[in-house]
Amino acid sequence: MNDTRTTRNPWAWIPTLYLAEGLPYVAVMTLSVIMYKRLGISNTDIALYTGWLYLPWVIKPFWSPFVDLIKTKRMWTLAMQWTLAFALAAIAFTIPTALFFRLTLAVFWLVGFTSATHDIAADGFYMYALTKHQQSFYVGIRSTFYRIAIVLGQGVLVIIAGLVETGTGLEPALLRVEASPGYFNSLTLPTIEPKNSSTEQPTFVFSTETLQAGITPIEVDSQPATTHISALTAAIRSANSQNGFTPQEQLTANGQSSGATEKSEHPFTAWVRHTFGEKREAVSSTTSNVVAVAVTLSHAPQADERRILNVNFKGGDPSIALVEGSRLEFTAHNWDRPAYLLFRIDPKLKQATSAQFVGTSGNIPYAWTTVFVVLSVFFLLVSMYHSWALPRPETDRPASQLTAGSLLQAFLHTFKTFFTKKQALPAILFMLLYRLPEAQFLKMVNPFLLDPIDKGGLGLTTGQVGVVYGTIGILGLTIGGIIGGIVAARGGLKKWLFPMAWTLSLTGLTYVYMSYFPSSSMPVIYLCVFIEQFGYGFGFTAYMLFLIYFSEGEHKTAHYAICTGFMALGMMLPGMAAGWLQEAIGYSHFFIWTFICSIATLAVCAAVKIDPQFGKK
Repeated sequence: MNDTRTTRNPWAWIPTLYLAEGLPYVAVMTLSVIMYKRLGISNTDIALYTGWLYLPWVIKPFWSPFVDLIKTKRMWTLAMQWTLAFALAAIAFTIPTALFFRLTLAVFWLVGFTSATHDIAADGFYMYALTKHQQSFYVGIRSTFYRIAIVLGQGVLVIIAGLVETGTGLEPALLRVEASPGYFNSLTLPTIEPKNSSTEQPTFVFSTETLQAGITPIEVDSQPATTHISALTAAIRSANSQNGFTPQEQLTANGQSSGATEKSEHPFTAWVRHTFGEKREAVSSTTSNVVAVAVTLSHAPQADERRILNVNFKGGDPSIALVEGSRLEFTAHNWDRPAYLLFRIDPKLKQATSAQFVGTSGNIPYAWTTVFVVLSVFFLLVSMYHSWALPRPETDRPASQLTAGSLLQAFLHTFKTFFTKKQALPAILFMLLYRLPEAQFLKMVNPFLLDPIDKGGLGLTTGQVGVVYGTIGILGLTIGGIIGGIVAARGGLKKWLFPMAWTLSLTGLTYVYMSYFPSSSMPVIYLCVFIEQFGYGFGFTAYMLFLIYFSEGEHKTAHYAICTGFMALGMMLPGMAAGWLQEAIGYSHFFIWTFICSIATLAVCAAVKIDPQFGKK
């Protein structure tokens, strides 16, 4: 007689199990990057510290034998899900604190190790709870719900953060900038009278709602006004910094300003910047037309409250660009002092035009607290559900007569057989270098989408990033992966290895294009992201098939875990340096560099030898 506890319908638990496997990985790898960017951490620190979060997946092969031999996979799966529920809640409640960066990083480490252990247990449970026929049948369902978890994490949860941001902030502050030959620019700091009213809803107030800018080259005493423009730019930067409006994004992990001058930066960094960096000319040398506007808060915030004003291009002529003041912080100490924004007018303009800018000021810590509370509640519910839904297969039992000596012997034998396989060195190089461009690229995609145009980014909002990268991008990723699987099943891995590697490499050029044309319309951005993610999904198929190919034989489950450890290491090390490199050379040159790294991808493809029949239907 069948016990329903041992023969539970797989549809009752496979979808939720693989949602639970995918979501914490997305939280650690992607949500952490977006959250830290919105909370003001520098790109260098984001890439360095979140890069270390790959470590649990790198070293998980070292404790996978313990999960396999001690207790049951069902017990490990449930224990890790309960741990994730409380760990994600801890992230939520440490975000609003003053030491949020250190505290959340520490808990992200816990989430990473817990998630990696959950991966081992859940994948093992899947094999114990299903027959071989069922494993083949449900592998597509398993992959689909893992991808749905990616969509929920990178798309829906980021959109929720964006909606909470906009819903908890002040009324958007609108500014129109008009450029015309009939206007004349004043190279002085604008003035604004502070306004304090206890009866009004606090708002951001510009010194003028319509800023008028001339397009005729400015002259002072019949000479070009380059020196005066430089002085105005320096005065605005100094005033914003001294009054505490400096964007938090310039803070490092230690709370110090990362905007070091070239004199104080490391000589090697300075050499990289001078030799390979973008030649982004200063405002004073690229334009004869700049215009400034002042902004202040209508009345004081609470003593421990801060209001972040993010100013973004809304529409109109992109020849009018915001070059200073895209992110300003207002507190109880500086709310009544003027902060300044500086706009550059392209000197090539010959006729009247205009552009619209919008300043938003959502409660960013509260938005991300909400996201992690939602994740915590999900894991609390799924843990309770799986306590009932997960079957109890008879084969899922701890190892009998387990001793420390037998465990150590099995552990060492597993690694010995892996490293003595044929082609071990070329295979390891393939695992480490095939994704070298992507390892650097992925760390900077979300900062690039979020950074304002004057800093080389696209200036998208949090919600727009959720739609662009989390839904449009995942759609391209899924379609690319499906097509990759279909063609590989027909022609085999050997036939499709180089086409997939080339596709993975060439589609990354879409980001090179966007970095040189940051004012592209949203449909163009959608298309570029879709193409790049399609190429990634298609090209990644070859990588996963190779891991399976190399794991064939004795201890294939443990060997596959070791392969995934090398995969994570290949992502972790290059990703840690990506932020430093991007800040040194700029987004455009950084994306060109990642494309150059495709040489390594193609080289390791040529180094490995594959059975022509592997992968065919």
